[in-house]
Amino acid sequence: MASTRWPAPAKLNLFLHVNGRRADGYHELQTLFIFLNHNDWLEFEVIPGSDSLTLSPAIPGVPDEQNLIIRAARLLQAKLPSPQGAHIRLEKVLPMGGGIGGGSSDAATTLVALNQLWQAGLCEDELAALGVQLGADVPVFVRGKAAFAEGVGERLQPVELPSAWYLVLKPDCHVATAAVFQDPDLPRATPKMALDNLLAGEWKNDCESLVKKRHPEVANALGWLLEYAPSRMTGTGACVFAQFEDEVTAREVFAKVPKGLDGFVAKGENISPLFWTLQQFK
Repeated sequence: MASTRWPAPAKLNLFLHVNGRRADGYHELQTLFIFLNHNDWLEFEVIPGSDSLTLSPAIPGVPDEQNLIIRAARLLQAKLPSPQGAHIRLEKVLPMGGGIGGGSSDAATTLVALNQLWQAGLCEDELAALGVQLGADVPVFVRGKAAFAEGVGERLQPVELPSAWYLVLKPDCHVATAAVFQDPDLPRATPKMALDNLLAGEWKNDCESLVKKRHPEVANALGWLLEYAPSRMTGTGACVFAQFEDEVTAREVFAKVPKGLDGFVAKGENISPLFWTLQQFK
């Protein structure tokens, strides 16, 4: 059997526009997702004939019933004709509350991996439909292709982006996505644009100014990074990033990062590392 150790990669929102608030309270968005070759790892040990699901190590402050990994596995279990369980080991690399998709990516990897290991037989569309119940970002990780997203993030159009390297910094703060979208000061009126126009225009993140006001750590990290390259916040933060043409330049800047500021350098990927792991089973 192929490896049961599966990657859950980071993502960046290369731009994020908030186009308006819907009647149901969710927001209409336009955003551009790319994956990074920097990820959490999940290892799955299948337990046939049992519906037991365990996760180790436990994530501090997150009970199992709220953990997206366990919730994803439970959703998939409900589709099985006979009981299957699993013990899941998580190697946490991606920061929580960073806007690079750690929890959503973990959930998507759980759906994709256990669908294969349990031989559940769900297609990509069915897995993505389960994923959207867990979070708006989960389907893009399930589908595994860099994408332009609209709606609440669930309408995806694959894109092919030029090769690039990214320096990502994680300020020492946790940004709650719900709090950002509930804030009355969040800009919500960026006009919708065609993808070609968006790709040719100047990229921005509509959440950035609000998060910088609420979290000075984000403003400070972004201010430092902007000295070296055009830089933005990803998602609702707290992570900020700069794009470089090559790894050497990105690492040269990373070597100058002030003490106390965490980060990493990673290559942008149009195809998720999760996709290549899944191909081992084909």
